[in-house]
Amino acid sequence: MLNHSVGRLRVVGMLEGLSFIVLLGIAMPLKYLAGQPLAVRVVGMTHGVLFIAYCVVLAHAWSDRGWSLRRAAWLFVASLIPFGTFVADRQLRHETEPQPREPDREGSAARPPL
Repeated sequence: MLNHSVGRLRVVGMLEGLSFIVLLGIAMPLKYLAGQPLAVRVVGMTHGVLFIAYCVVLAHAWSDRGWSLRRAAWLFVASLIPFGTFVADRQLRHETEPQPREPDREGSAARPPL
């Protein structure tokens, strides 16, 4: 999965999305409800680094795959919305799954030579 740009984008997107959920769902309540600001510092820094990594990997995938500006913008906006990267991952998954083989003349899937 990490050997092509879309696979890297999916992995970094999942990590970035998870860090965003942890930041909003655990660290922020700990800071404002329990008076524990350290959680936001640690998780916030981690999320920030992952967000920058997501943007860099997105830019690489955009140029590598020849996506339209609209597609790249949608993937960027998805990273700003909670659970957005998980929705985007469902769409990206289709680009990383192996494609079925074309049937040969007899109607069966072509087999590679041994």
